[in-house]
Amino acid sequence: MTAYTILTILICLSAGFAYINHRFIRLPFVIGLFLLSTILSLLVLTARVWLPLPYEQLRNFVEQTDISRAILDVLLGFLLFAGALHTSWGDMRRQLAPVGLLAIGGVLVSTAIIGSLLYGLTCLVGVQVSLVYCLLFGAIISPTDPIAVIGILTQVGVPKKIETLIVAESLFNDGVGVVTFISLLAVAKTGGFDIGHFSMLFVQEAVGGVLFGLVLGIVLHYLMRSIDSYDAEVLLTIAFVMAGYSTANSLHISGALAMVVMGLLVGNYKHDEVMSDTSHEYVQKFWTVIDAVLNAILFILVAMVLVVIEFRAIYALIGVIAVVIVLFSRAVVVYIPHWLLPRIAYYNRKEARVIVWGGLRGGLSMAMALSLPESEHRHMILIATYCCVLFSIVVQGLTVGRLAKTICTVPPSTR
Repeated sequence: MTAYTILTILICLSAGFAYINHRFIRLPFVIGLFLLSTILSLLVLTARVWLPLPYEQLRNFVEQTDISRAILDVLLGFLLFAGALHTSWGDMRRQLAPVGLLAIGGVLVSTAIIGSLLYGLTCLVGVQVSLVYCLLFGAIISPTDPIAVIGILTQVGVPKKIETLIVAESLFNDGVGVVTFISLLAVAKTGGFDIGHFSMLFVQEAVGGVLFGLVLGIVLHYLMRSIDSYDAEVLLTIAFVMAGYSTANSLHISGALAMVVMGLLVGNYKHDEVMSDTSHEYVQKFWTVIDAVLNAILFILVAMVLVVIEFRAIYALIGVIAVVIVLFSRAVVVYIPHWLLPRIAYYNRKEARVIVWGGLRGGLSMAMALSLPESEHRHMILIATYCCVLFSIVVQGLTVGRLAKTICTVPPSTR
């Protein structure tokens, strides 16, 4: 099956599910698509019992799409650049201290907490999993993904402070999460944990990605400033995302962080001088559409993972308990700084509840889990990750708006 055929099927599924959701179900865009895709995957799985479907061909099709590579090597760069491009640096700068604390310290601490608790859980239930693989699961599931929740927070009038904090945290902790995952995966392949080697890899990926993103952003800024042609400027942004992301990854530095930094710089630094009003409007609208289309494809790909997962009862049990572990770790990394470092984590207790419950997990987590090398631990981590993503998107995504409305409602005049 050709790449074009696969893309055609994904686009048709995205369009069909988007129409059904908007016309009949009316759930938030990403939640509706993910839910419909999950239902379709479950129907395919159960159809073997009551319908003569060519299941093996369908399974081969899903495996041919190479979901982890599609997300990590293609979609992630576009999505992070688009998200950063639409993020206001002025709003984010006022939240920089808690964003940095949650996006860097939060991911590292969460990885350690989740990995340690999962290791204890697997020992308790008699499943032999090495500590480094449990830490890998922690790195996989720690990055938050606010795509599904931001629209809800905006609709209920949640304070801009919390919306900005969740968006900015997710942009940077996606990059930090990928860096942590890559570093731990390198450690896992060597067979031993060396804190010095891990630290060197982490610094190389993170610092290198930020610096490379700055260089890309400055060059793109200069090129766009030297012309006034919206079609050429849109093409320049596409070229820099594709070439920049691929180059960063080939240099073993974080392409994810590079795209975030480049997007923030292009979208905020003297954009009124760089682009005319017409060009700015076209660039913003183009990347808004790209963001929506790729998110639709992303969550359909995530739901398709069900078709290739090999389920075992003990793994499902670990997955359910993993949901509780992830929520606990999220509460720790949000509340502990609030109590110990109130001058840095300057959100109040009510806001902390929304930040905890709004820490959604999504496609990036599934992509990293799928990219794990084949081993006896891989399917356990896949199932645990899918359980956390499913709970996060469907349960938390559908209820965080009500939570925000209940505890963080602000008068219309202050919104």
